Amino acid sequence: MEIDSTKKLSRFFRALSSTLAQHHFSPTEESKAHFLKENVDANKIIVTGNTVIDTLFLILDEIEKKEGMKESIVTAISTQYRFIQGRKYILLTGHRRENFGESFIHICHAMKRLAEHNPDIDIVYPVHLNPHVQEPVHAILDEVENVFLLKPLPYEQFVYLMSYAYLIVTDSGGIQEEAPSLGKPVLVMRHETERPEAINAGTVKLVGTEEETIVASVQALLDDPALYLKMSQAHNPYGDGKASERIVTYLEEIFV
Repeated sequence: MEIDSTKKLSRFFRALSSTLAQHHFSPTEESKAHFLKENVDANKIIVTGNTVIDTLFLILDEIEKKEGMKESIVTAISTQYRFIQGRKYILLTGHRRENFGESFIHICHAMKRLAEHNPDIDIVYPVHLNPHVQEPVHAILDEVENVFLLKPLPYEQFVYLMSYAYLIVTDSGGIQEEAPSLGKPVLVMRHETERPEAINAGTVKLVGTEEETIVASVQALLDDPALYLKMSQAHNPYGDGKASERIVTYLEEIFV
């Protein structure tokens, strides 16, 4: 009930903001279509891509170019996980309230089965601090040799782990936008998503929270190079990292 109320309130404020705004910067064509359905003037809508992709590329550029940054990130990660470039690993995240309880137990058992069936692959999981996450995760996965349970990471370290992961399994919203820009297939442990563009583009697949479905979906990507290639090379609908540039250009044309 609390989750439904929060969602309704969020939608209300989004609708209010759209009503009050004079200019609309839409991350995708599909988002633009929603604005048009609300009778927003098409001349006041510009499709820019999502600024989160700008941030992602900015961080990646800093990691490559800023002296000592990459080394310090690897050193920091290695205190919890012995990061070896070229070692195949699955990056896992999970924290959503709707998955608390039985769903998280199913998720953890799925990861345990995958780890035991694929001993040459690591599963790396920065674990959310919420006790509803911590308790089942540690109870089920603590003793699995190739599962590494990390403390929550700073964004730069997490981006670095994303960039070298083989694939990503998550219930996060933002990762559905970011990971495809890195050429990473994303399996989403939810039954619906507020980012349908990623599903339509083929960069993301919904797998729900049932143990068997998660195991089968991950194993398919591990075993089928053609399937992996199809997802990893799909076009990311959330932009090319130039959203901020487009927004600034648009505003300069109007106000300068």
